[in-house]
Amino acid sequence: MPKMKTNSSAKKRFKLTGTGKIKRKHAFKSHILTKKSTKAKRALTATGTVHTTDEYRVKRMLGIA
Repeated sequence: MPKMKTNSSAKKRFKLTGTGKIKRKHAFKSHILTKKSTKAKRALTATGTVHTTDEYRVKRMLGIA
């Protein structure tokens, strides 16, 4: 049986927390920031968590589940 491969893009984008949740960054903060308000840009800086319905898929990409 061959080894299971981790999805490289998922490996770069997600981190596992101590409680087993998955941390993620918000999108839309790389360019075209002039039309976004300071408040919106600041809110996008904070990390979020992956929704529970998507957790299984992300964990499979990371080779956890």
